[in-house]
Amino acid sequence: MILVSKYPLARLFVFILVSTLGLSGCDKDLVDLVYTLEDDKSLGLQLQSEIASKPDEYPVLDRAQYADAYAYLEGLRDQVLESSEIRFKDEFTWEVHIIDEDVLNAFAAPGGYIYFYTGIIKYLDNEDDLMGVLGHEIAHADRRHSAKQMLESYGVQTVLSMALGDNPSGIASIAAGLAENAAVLKFSRSDESEADAYSVDYLSSTPYRCDGAATFFERISAEGEGASVPTFLSTHPNPETRVEDIRAKAAELGCSTEYFAPTSYDDFKAMLP
Repeated sequence: MILVSKYPLARLFVFILVSTLGLSGCDKDLVDLVYTLEDDKSLGLQLQSEIASKPDEYPVLDRAQYADAYAYLEGLRDQVLESSEIRFKDEFTWEVHIIDEDVLNAFAAPGGYIYFYTGIIKYLDNEDDLMGVLGHEIAHADRRHSAKQMLESYGVQTVLSMALGDNPSGIASIAAGLAENAAVLKFSRSDESEADAYSVDYLSSTPYRCDGAATFFERISAEGEGASVPTFLSTHPNPETRVEDIRAKAAELGCSTEYFAPTSYDDFKAMLP
């Protein structure tokens, strides 16, 4: 009776099942039972705090000083969030941050915290391209890929123990560890492919080309072996394959692949240091 009153019944059942049978893995239904949205938001908030405490490693642009740049990026975010495909639009924070470093990367933290490096913003030629990357990162958060990654890395029993409050310092420790390598969060190849596909879904209801996520990988491939390929791509699906898959998803949906390309993107880039 004490256990049932302390823990939600479904999570208690999972705890008993895991403890007695030694289950492991990261099936989507198991992720949802073991690690709730509140857990996701709690980890994301702590990871955001850890990143903010490391200005040398993550020189995040001040929101007040660069208010126009943040307003611009938030406007793009809001257009993506209009998609009916996003499950946790109202539950997650969807807070965007800009890191001032010449790095070709962006990443999503649990609970909807999205980080863009100035390097990738300046590398991309059009707003459509950035929207494709933004849709991809939003998909990582909305499809809860970080929770799945945690189960793979730490095991069901450890994560469930933290979620049930039996290890209150666990989430803080994981957040600190993630902050050390937040820019190279390793999602599985299937998660990356899923995020690519959902980016097409999200953009299909906007004025932007729905296959915008493909253009970054297309450019990296076109630049060949001499290009400075981001480290995170080494564990991800092949760029050429991703372009093909994204184009195929766009064809399946029949959405526009014509550039919208507002000239305001150059103004946005000029706002950055």
